[in-house]
Amino acid sequence: MSAVYSVDVEIRAPVRDTEVTDRVRDAVTALFPTAEMREEPGELVGEAHSLDHFSDLLHEQAILDTARNTFRDTLEGDTFTFCLKKQAAFVGKVNFAVGSESELGDLFVEVTVREPDADAYIEHVAPPTEDGVPVSREGDGDARER
Repeated sequence: MSAVYSVDVEIRAPVRDTEVTDRVRDAVTALFPTAEMREEPGELVGEAHSLDHFSDLLHEQAILDTARNTFRDTLEGDTFTFCLKKQAAFVGKVNFAVGSESELGDLFVEVTVREPDADAYIEHVAPPTEDGVPVSREGDGDARER
């Protein structure tokens, strides 16, 4: 039986004067297709309640360890944050932003986990790997199959 997850995901994407708003929206929804988008001055804000598609991309790109480490490094209570390169998002790729912000600005993502807890959700989205392959822990009936 799978666990039920309750999460709130907020995605903030700056829209520069040189950018087309719909293209920025496309970049966000390429990574977070269930996000409900709204325009605010100078940015788009998306709200979602799942990272399932994002997790699929992490699996496909074989960057689970990087993602899990990034999530854990920013974990405070029930919330973790991360930034993504907007240029990579335009083509449906996950590229975590580190260092200075790119010229187009980065996507800022904040995830708040309500149920069951942030640690369990992080392991659901980006499970531990062995030789690059996701491993399930003994007794973990919720390991994602890929």
